[in-house]
Amino acid sequence: MSDLFQFLLRQGDNTLVLGHRTSQWCGIGPVLEEDIALTNTALDLIGQTQMWLAYAAEVEDAGRTANDLAFLREAWDFRNLLLVEFPNRDFGHTLMRQYLFDAFQVPWLTALSDSSNQRVAEIAAKSLKEAKYHLERSRDTVIALGDGTAESNGRMQEALDRLWPYVGEMFASDDVDRAMVADAVAPELADLRDSWDREVATTLKVAELKIPENNFAQLGGRDGKRHTEHLGHMLAEMQVLQRSYPGAVW
Repeated sequence: MSDLFQFLLRQGDNTLVLGHRTSQWCGIGPVLEEDIALTNTALDLIGQTQMWLAYAAEVEDAGRTANDLAFLREAWDFRNLLLVEFPNRDFGHTLMRQYLFDAFQVPWLTALSDSSNQRVAEIAAKSLKEAKYHLERSRDTVIALGDGTAESNGRMQEALDRLWPYVGEMFASDDVDRAMVADAVAPELADLRDSWDREVATTLKVAELKIPENNFAQLGGRDGKRHTEHLGHMLAEMQVLQRSYPGAVW
């Protein structure tokens, strides 16, 4: 498989998996406003997925569609960051996961908007408008919950402690990433770390949350060699219709 195809799968899988996780709040949000906001965020992410995976299908040129890539691959074929596949647990955990990803996604899409690949640049530019809103909202919510009650602060700190070991994967490069850098399709991932660190440190300070001392990066998600059990369970739910009734339309 080409490096560009793998690169596009990574973008689409990140938004697909996070979008589905976020959609699980539909109808059960803590308040109506948050229920609607989370559902809209999920819709934005799935819309971005459609663009990334549709382009990936074109590049692969094997007769598959975006839907095929989303609903008919096995867990080990997904290339998403491990961070985005963790179960929601509670509202605070969901928003902390969203914030850590959004803080990466905004500078990442900003850089991709200048990609030498016109399709990548166009998808990134369109997605960036939504990502900026997602970041603004998730940042505000993390601050509100962190600087809230003792219980909300404790829950947000627990979420941060649980998710923090997985943020390093966002900035780890492999041969696919290096090929995209060489072709000027994407920037060096490591170059985004300083801006992400500043954004997150500032937000967590205001939220009265402490950055965990353990900064070990759990790797292995994007290369497909290791996925947590969470993804397999989630895909069983997400893919049940297409696998039960292949090619179903309505």
